[in-house]
Amino acid sequence: MSGLAIGGPAPDFTLRDQFGQDVTLSSYRGSKAVALLFYPAAFSGVCTGEMAGIRDRLDEFLTFDTEVIGISCDPIYALRVFADTDGLNFPLLSDFWPHGEVTRAYDVFDESKGTPRRSSYVIDRDGRVRWSVHHASADGRDLDEHLRQLRAAAES
Repeated sequence: MSGLAIGGPAPDFTLRDQFGQDVTLSSYRGSKAVALLFYPAAFSGVCTGEMAGIRDRLDEFLTFDTEVIGISCDPIYALRVFADTDGLNFPLLSDFWPHGEVTRAYDVFDESKGTPRRSSYVIDRDGRVRWSVHHASADGRDLDEHLRQLRAAAES
């Protein structure tokens, strides 16, 4: 897995969130840096912990200059229950159909499992990939490092 080139354009997409509303990456262009957090599955142990960690620090992730977005291949109905159950009040996007299309565009789709790999991208205000990191499914993310990278992209 190589991921996308740092400095290259981030593939644009429109996916539905847990409320059935369309979210388009390019709508943030010119105004916000975006952290895209691809995660394997709602309600799984590591993913639940990571999303709760973001929820607990949401004021650090969401500012006038930054946004955080979770992406999985779960259907929007599962994402709604996941968000409601765990109090996740940030966008959780469904890459359910066509299954994994956006996840494949970011080169993080696990064909054998049909889910995203645990990967993150920070996209700057110009729509370019500023940073990425890829983890094994069992390994959680370093949220402090994600925040550093997101803030750096917002300041550029």
